[in-house]
Amino acid sequence: VQLQASGGGSVQAGSSLRLSCVASAIFSQYHMGWFRQPPGKEREFLGAITWREGNTDYEGSVRGRFTISRDNTKNTMYLQMNSLQPEDTAVYYCAVRASSRRTPTTRLSSYYDYWGRGTQVTVSS
Repeated sequence: VQLQASGGGSVQAGSSLRLSCVASAIFSQYHMGWFRQPPGKEREFLGAITWREGNTDYEGSVRGRFTISRDNTKNTMYLQMNSLQPEDTAVYYCAVRASSRRTPTTRLSSYYDYWGRGTQVTVSS
């Protein structure tokens, strides 16, 4: 499975961005996740979605500000980011893991099998 993330850019604080992640192939028993890696920090989990049910899980600091969705017809997952702040500056990655569970069950990057190359998001104050 190949993943291509896009939609990053440089924005002002308070702005919104929508990232996209297109998968070359997707199966119903997949979970897709978004992660980010701020400069000088480790990669961190943002949220995940089950491909079949569309059930989601979010890390606490972005819940209510970030929304994950998917379009089954386009093999595409989205990350809608609102009220962006400078601390949201990072490289954003999408990833896929095979799982039959109906809700996302892990936030660990090591459990994800395939990764996209990342897209840079820079938020200035």
